[in-house]
Amino acid sequence: MTPSSPLEKFLYWEKENPERQFLRQPFSGQWKTWTYAQAGDEARKIAASIQSLNLPKKSHIALLSKNCAQWIMANLAIMMAGHISIPLYPTLTAESIQQILEHSGTKVIFIGKLDFYDQQKNGIPAAVLKIGIETYGVHETKSWENIIKTENPIAEIYSWQKDDLITIIYTSGTTGKPKGVMHTVEAFDTVVRVAMSDLNIPHRPKLFSYLPLSHIAERMGIEMIGLYSGADFSFSESLEQFPKNLADTQPNIFFAVPRIWAKFQEKILEKLPQKKLSMLLSIPIVSMLVKNKIKKGMGLSNATHIYSGAAPISPDLVTWFEKIGVVIFQAYGMTEDCVYSHFNRHGANRLGTVGQKLSGLQVKIAEDGEFRLKSVSNLKGYYKEPELTAEAFDEEGFLKTGDMGEYDKDGFLKITGRAKDQFKTDKGKYISPTPIEMKLLVNTDVEQACVVGMGIPQPIALFVLSAAGKKKSKEQIIQSLSGTLAEINPGLQKYEKLEKAVILKDDWTIENGLLTPTMKVKRNEVEKIHIPKYATWYHKQDGVVLWE
Repeated sequence: MTPSSPLEKFLYWEKENPERQFLRQPFSGQWKTWTYAQAGDEARKIAASIQSLNLPKKSHIALLSKNCAQWIMANLAIMMAGHISIPLYPTLTAESIQQILEHSGTKVIFIGKLDFYDQQKNGIPAAVLKIGIETYGVHETKSWENIIKTENPIAEIYSWQKDDLITIIYTSGTTGKPKGVMHTVEAFDTVVRVAMSDLNIPHRPKLFSYLPLSHIAERMGIEMIGLYSGADFSFSESLEQFPKNLADTQPNIFFAVPRIWAKFQEKILEKLPQKKLSMLLSIPIVSMLVKNKIKKGMGLSNATHIYSGAAPISPDLVTWFEKIGVVIFQAYGMTEDCVYSHFNRHGANRLGTVGQKLSGLQVKIAEDGEFRLKSVSNLKGYYKEPELTAEAFDEEGFLKTGDMGEYDKDGFLKITGRAKDQFKTDKGKYISPTPIEMKLLVNTDVEQACVVGMGIPQPIALFVLSAAGKKKSKEQIIQSLSGTLAEINPGLQKYEKLEKAVILKDDWTIENGLLTPTMKVKRNEVEKIHIPKYATWYHKQDGVVLWE
């Protein structure tokens, strides 16, 4: 019988290749490894410990940790014991953790690799049993390590059915409070099987897992693809060690968000300025050597499937990477559709689009331009939110994505913006900021951009400078950004033309609540802080580029 759940796929590979490497975790620069058999044994002992708690069937068990070997094993253990996983972002505040744990009715929480657990632990209600992983300095009611030493493996592993609810993923949310997206075994199974076939995913790939496993993209594109394909997972020790860990791994599949691609570019140009790089790439034999060296240094010398997602990426950035031999496939998906959506791929990669739909997906463009889709992998609902669930679908059962889109003649989807991001200036004209921001982010002096304009006649752009931009003088930045505005304004509608560029003094980060955990700008939060100053900035007479 063909395995039809993530757990069954793991058990299949464990039986077929018990001694094959499965997990690889760095500690102080050294790699610790687990074979499929070793990880299976550890997960079974954790599952037995969960079972001994005599929890109600299908109880909710949370995971609070950065990506690590134990995250994967804990999730396997939750599945083995027949319970439902509630993954939490490792950067959440105590308040957000409490909100999600109480709303989800979580009974048990695994606490692993974290940077600020002392500040987060007060958010865990007293009634929730804590299982701490001492390897990462977490000492709690129950110890992962002690369970491994003393517990016998679980005797009977739960058998998952396709309609079983397997996880509740709380959306990171650029606006409002997180919502619990419910997904079934069938949703996971269908997405992975279709994606592996359509995208020609390699057999038994090497994977590097570093973006939050609590996010749908990493959960599906790395963890689930990995479990189904018999992968070898590696993790990052820290932000500082990330480049070295990635270079040591040289994965076959790699996924990043646009800001990470911009960081890669920035680091490459620090070592090899654009003028010199362009000159070297123009010499045929030297060009190949340079490309290979850059790709190996990035950790992508063996990568055949390289993706960007979670937010729009500038076409110019994609083109720049292509010139150094790194072909990026832009993809599109949501927590609500379980990423059963659109991908660029080998033989069908069109710049400025998010690709063609996966096989079997039903799509339509609504009258207002909103892109909608239907599949068995759409969410079964928002947990405890029947009204929000009803609002998520139209009368034909299509999921309302909130994204505006259009197809070209070959079926490639171009996302033109988010409906809720549109704003109206004093002139009464609606503006979609995303396409304008994409043009602004071509400038490597800029780390982040947010086009705004509520209450003023013309829009303005708010900027956070990149590391390269921060090293330049004010005169250089004025010249750089004035040039960018002069370049893009002629291509915009009259009412879209940017009046001012404002350099903000503080970065937008996950920690200060201005970025989501996947590094998307929380436009509403940025606006809350700065909207009182828009009119002052707009009417200032001393130049186009201003400093906060």
